[in-house]
Amino acid sequence: MDLFDLTGRVALVTGGNGGLGLAMARGLAKAGAHVAILARNPAKNAAAVEELRGLGDGDVLALTCDVAEEDAIAAALEQTLDAFGRVDVCFANAGISGAGTAIPDITAEGWDRTLAVNTRGAALVYKYVTRHMIARAKEGDPGGKLIATSSGQSIMGVNRSSDYAASKAALNGLTRAAAFELARYGITANALLFGYYETDITAKADPKFAEWMSRRIPLRRPGDHAGLEGLAVFFASPHSDYITGQCLPVDGGLCIS
Repeated sequence: MDLFDLTGRVALVTGGNGGLGLAMARGLAKAGAHVAILARNPAKNAAAVEELRGLGDGDVLALTCDVAEEDAIAAALEQTLDAFGRVDVCFANAGISGAGTAIPDITAEGWDRTLAVNTRGAALVYKYVTRHMIARAKEGDPGGKLIATSSGQSIMGVNRSSDYAASKAALNGLTRAAAFELARYGITANALLFGYYETDITAKADPKFAEWMSRRIPLRRPGDHAGLEGLAVFFASPHSDYITGQCLPVDGGLCIS
């Protein structure tokens, strides 16, 4: 069955050199898409390219880019279009864990840094990607998909995580606004509210946090990275064309516990 063949389609994944982003990029590559990774670490970028090339028929490009820097985003998108000619799908996945401070200890610098990457970064990536998608639509080739990596913390409380939670809640709002505004061009926008997955970010957390999360998840386990491959392919494929403006928990039931 070729229901989810992405041959010829181009997917951009910010923060795609590790963690959730790399897992999703792996699925996209296996489905035949060309994949462009935008991430900060050149060594991890090179390793991701080496892993992804050969998984499918598409090519893989990795560009050094900090989504907190608008000029870097603009340059990276231009390079992506030079290489592949188009972008069909954008996974706004790049993010940081936040300052980890209690509310009485919030600093302007810590707060601004978290939102600069997690929220403003996604918005600016969408700015440049949608300019391209809208121009293409006006030439008779409508469509495009925006998929944001959000978090269950955007709708539930966690200690010492107010900046992170706020950044992801704002990302949910961006998703709904984008879905409404861009529907006329056939562009859809959705956010995936991930629960507890083992990543570089969670590895740095207090071990007690992992134990606490495991008790709260109804399925009693972290999310599996292999499962993210098919999830990414579904949202990149035409079979999700009628899903837009949604903020969907992917968390083993955590948000209902």
